[in-house]
Amino acid sequence: MAPRKIDIADGRAALESVRAADAAGSKPMRIDLATAVRYLLQLLDEKAPGNSVEVRVPPFGAVQVIQGPRHTRGTPPNVVEMDPATWIAVATGGEAWADAAASGRVLASGIRADLADVLPLRP
Repeated sequence: MAPRKIDIADGRAALESVRAADAAGSKPMRIDLATAVRYLLQLLDEKAPGNSVEVRVPPFGAVQVIQGPRHTRGTPPNVVEMDPATWIAVATGGEAWADAAASGRVLASGIRADLADVLPLRP
């Protein structure tokens, strides 16, 4: 079964709530963080559909994106994984992909596991 599509208004509201919590120096509500992560993964899937790279943001979601060889069994050859705060930062342009990767907050393996060409999703 495919994951439930997140409504644009709900996704944007969750993202704003997470940003407001961060600006206030407080921890965002888990439901807002989960919704914001899933919304941005959904936007990535819409912008770069495909099945050659798996982007994981545990514990909230994962999506396969980028055109290329389809992955069907076992661990994908191209995997990108990061924490929710890093994902939100690189997906929205708050941090450059290269900076997050260089700092070690992005774990990326495989020749297609560089998302610099498709990020940020939202200015």
